[in-house]
Amino acid sequence: MIGLSKFPSALLIYSLLLLIHGACYTSWFSFPQNGDQKKRPGNETEKFAALRRQMVRDQLEGRDIRDPRVLAAMLKVPRHEFVADDLRESAYEDNALPLKIGQTISQPYIVAYMTQALELRGTERVLEIGTGSGYQAAVLAEIVPEVYTIEILPELTEQAKSVLGRLGYRNIHFRVGDGYEGWPEYAPFDRIIVTAAPEDVPQPLIDQLKEGGCMVIPVGMMDQSLLVVRKDKVGVTRHSTIAVRFVPMTGKVRRRD
Repeated sequence: MIGLSKFPSALLIYSLLLLIHGACYTSWFSFPQNGDQKKRPGNETEKFAALRRQMVRDQLEGRDIRDPRVLAAMLKVPRHEFVADDLRESAYEDNALPLKIGQTISQPYIVAYMTQALELRGTERVLEIGTGSGYQAAVLAEIVPEVYTIEILPELTEQAKSVLGRLGYRNIHFRVGDGYEGWPEYAPFDRIIVTAAPEDVPQPLIDQLKEGGCMVIPVGMMDQSLLVVRKDKVGVTRHSTIAVRFVPMTGKVRRRD
């Protein structure tokens, strides 16, 4: 073995390293290796996944949401992607959150309740009135092959399209327009869901509902009720379910008032 004393420069370097590191070799290798940061259990992706699991367990299963398709969709869709950056930490709380221009993203339970009330089997074409953040459309798109969504505010439509596109949704069709009129070019629809409240159910939406289909819609101004509207050969029936609070429907329905 050759001693370090025969290599003065090496000995000097060795001595300096000992002095700096206190002869602790392990500290030289304390830097994270490639991929270690992503694997940490406390990273943001896992944090939000844990919050979603808690949301589904406590807010949905803990109440009356039983449809496995709805539960799976709510567990998968990253709700925090649909809110402002300063609200991401609150995305999975048991309440609605504000959007731009006075709109809101509904409470997770209400999203799940309305989706469950549609009684989806996975084959339906669904019309949504009121795109908003795009969160409800994403939940629907996890269950059915085609979602048609209408928003009267162009800014919200563009924002929702951007988020949903980034998340990889390709089965959602967007339209900027008056939801009161529906989307007659693609009617009839198996299901219709409305996320803004008129005083009564718009007749154009009833006309565009397929026979055997149903519509879930909040109705009323101050005191609102969530209706399930069914259409069959005999006619149209309306069943009131729970009290809700939605922003008023705008557009033609407001001009009629």
